[in-house]
Amino acid sequence: MTNSPARDIDTSRPHSARMYDYYLGGKDHFEVDKLAAETVASVYPAIFVCARENRAFMHRATRVLAQEHGIRQWLDIGTGIPTEPNLHQVAQSVVPEARVVYADNDPLVLKYAERLMRSTAQGRTTYIEADVNDPAALLNSTALAEVLNLDQPVALSLNALMHFVTDAQDPYGIVDRLLAVLPSGSALALSHCTPDFDPATWQKVTDIYTNAGTPVQFRSKDEVARFFSGLDLLAPGIAVGHRWRPDGDCDATDAEVSLWTGVGIKP
Repeated sequence: MTNSPARDIDTSRPHSARMYDYYLGGKDHFEVDKLAAETVASVYPAIFVCARENRAFMHRATRVLAQEHGIRQWLDIGTGIPTEPNLHQVAQSVVPEARVVYADNDPLVLKYAERLMRSTAQGRTTYIEADVNDPAALLNSTALAEVLNLDQPVALSLNALMHFVTDAQDPYGIVDRLLAVLPSGSALALSHCTPDFDPATWQKVTDIYTNAGTPVQFRSKDEVARFFSGLDLLAPGIAVGHRWRPDGDCDATDAEVSLWTGVGIKP
């Protein structure tokens, strides 16, 4: 199930995946995560809206890729703590034979990985403990090879992940290396928090995460668009989360959501 031994859960400092769980109203976090998340909410009360709309984008993007572009395989990195419906449940509701590999570097996610592997009989899912900063190790995982056929199109799902990869960590190079091994017809679905609509507030959010030991780099629309270089962007292009193929009404403002999203297809 994993490509490395499980590590002890560190409760001495907040973790981004557990804070995200708190934003979504989950229960799989610790007091240190709750306190850090509430500190973020004190300067950016709409963080709960942002988290909800990020999740909704993932659902819509997954359905679009399955229904309209024939995708049957997903590699979801930065999975986070399971919150139903998970990506494989959305994909398999459209195509029961869908195969999904989840990857995350938080041992707490591993603890709940059973939830991520309740696949349909026709499909398959697995969980890998891996770090996006080491794409080679992730791609060379035996568990990945057992589930995904890299000769067939794969959707690379990077939701609310790349803002935890600073420029010093070569985020664009990482995404390029992940996409390089995927064949034509594969896809990138990505969401990324942005300071574009309220720079002062997002500087405060940056400071909170960085001071808690989690460096972040929130990016502009142009910087997010760069992740899709060489891909064919699906309409409506790079859009604020709730404006990407909405399937219902959302009264949130762009500033509340503060999330750039997009889906691109590899030629």
